[in-house]
Amino acid sequence: MEKSELVRKYELVVIVDAKLTQEEKETIYKEATDAVTKGGAKIINNHVWLEKHKFTFRIKKCHEGTYYLIAFEGEGSEIEKIKSVLRVNERVLRFAITQGKSPYVVEAGRI
Repeated sequence: MEKSELVRKYELVVIVDAKLTQEEKETIYKEATDAVTKGGAKIINNHVWLEKHKFTFRIKKCHEGTYYLIAFEGEGSEIEKIKSVLRVNERVLRFAITQGKSPYVVEAGRI
């Protein structure tokens, strides 16, 4: 019998200091997307959500941040790998991974 896997949709928001150079921001953004794909997930959509947003309170001595949104789908086992990569990156101020509402089953050999 062929194996099927439960595929869920997730959204990852990564916040970095808005005062970083564009090259530094792009490097962090690439590291985040690489963490998602290396974990085995498939990126559906990714973009800059907010270029410069003022915080209500300071985060790691920063007053403003740039928000990146990465939508992806996967089995769920890659979530801890993504979190561990983002936790050790000191240039990431905050990140959050949320789960979408509608998982679907993909059977082996079918799309």
